[in-house]
Amino acid sequence: MKIVVLDGAAVNPGDLSYDILQSFGEVTIYQMTPPELAVERIGDAEIVLDNKVPLDRTVLSACPNLRYIGLFSTGYDVVDTACAAEHGITVTNVPAYSTPGVVQTAFALILHFYSRIDEHNLLAHNGSWAQSPMFCLYLPTIQELSGKTLGLIGFGHIGREMAKVAKAFGMRVLVYNRTHYPAYEGDMLRFVTLDELFSQSDVVSLHCPLTPETRGIVNAERLASMKPSALVINTARGPLVDEQALANALNTHRIAGAGVDVVSREPILLNNPLLSAENCVITPHIAWAGLESRTRLLQAVVSNLEAFLNGNPTNRVC
Repeated sequence: MKIVVLDGAAVNPGDLSYDILQSFGEVTIYQMTPPELAVERIGDAEIVLDNKVPLDRTVLSACPNLRYIGLFSTGYDVVDTACAAEHGITVTNVPAYSTPGVVQTAFALILHFYSRIDEHNLLAHNGSWAQSPMFCLYLPTIQELSGKTLGLIGFGHIGREMAKVAKAFGMRVLVYNRTHYPAYEGDMLRFVTLDELFSQSDVVSLHCPLTPETRGIVNAERLASMKPSALVINTARGPLVDEQALANALNTHRIAGAGVDVVSREPILLNNPLLSAENCVITPHIAWAGLESRTRLLQAVVSNLEAFLNGNPTNRVC
């Protein structure tokens, strides 16, 4: 059995091992694959493991031996699943592997604005604190999360963990989700409409999948309804946000700040309006990438492949 890994470098930059795949067949690992080389590199392989290389109808139709696509990701929008189904190709993903890391990154972005650790660290290192007439030196922008309201768009694994951490900080939580879960509601958590969430939240954090309905869910109209002191946090998918509208809201001080770990085109384009927007923190899609997360991801991909070969696919998306 021939197995091809199309973009192995993202999951394993050198601190993990793909050796376990050798037990399943003849393995070829490419560190990165340009889209135009996907067909050539897949060739007559039956198994493809992929993260972000697009596998569209043209690619799938040109690879008649392909039986299985195992994704190193939760999202599966890189695969034309309708075409895969037509060709009898099984596609699997890995849900929930990065939940702790994504929650950690989302709160790191939130705390950047509330505690201003980096700016205060600079005051110590540039000599400003040493010259202070008082024992302390602080910026008047420090705030507490306690008593603030976190608005969560999406309430899957990550959204629920975000709610737990928020409540530990003493935050109130508002949730917009296509499914309402009354069991989670209480004094500190309510399910609300999108309009209520945007207008009442101090922080809006995105944790929903990218679908035709959620694309551009953060737009000019909703940004205009937010508090001037509010933040937008995106650790989900870049196209959930109208980036020009967000940049405009930041540059006109319509909202106070934004923290994004994902953008509409990745790697980020140099003309992305968020790069020059005020009070916008951008990290290069790191929330999923902790060693523990990537270890879980690789283990789950191997388990998915083993289950497929045993005739009982798990985490199947088509």
